[in-house]
Amino acid sequence: MTSNPQDAVAMFKEGYNCAQAVFAACSAPYGVPRETAVRVAQAFGGGMGRTGNVCGAVTGALMLIGFHRAALDPKDAPAKLDAHRLAQSFLAAFAARHHSLLCRDLLGCDLGTPEGLKQAQEKNLHATVCAGLVESAAGLIEQVLAAKE
Repeated sequence: MTSNPQDAVAMFKEGYNCAQAVFAACSAPYGVPRETAVRVAQAFGGGMGRTGNVCGAVTGALMLIGFHRAALDPKDAPAKLDAHRLAQSFLAAFAARHHSLLCRDLLGCDLGTPEGLKQAQEKNLHATVCAGLVESAAGLIEQVLAAKE
């Protein structure tokens, strides 16, 4: 895989959400145009639609697994199993490193509430926490996919 976690961080700092940054920065080797990746991942930032649920950097990485190992034939059980195993490997590695997959836990506030969103903005968590999670997710997904190849 030829993507660079720093590319994901750069996209994030440009204003793309966490899911967009990870998916778009890492998906080019799979023939996914940047515009397509940005569109697909739009609603997943901020813990899926800014609800504080699963971290957008995580969902962006999971989207990449779909492009890497998609079962195009719905009866292709081995391909489905392979994608699930890759997802489980990534999720376990991310959770081990960051102690959670949930945006609200990772940030210490819930972006799904006005108070939590205000707290995140006041603490500048976008720059101080989220950028690191984007870099981590992009690096981990590279490692997980490279180990499978």
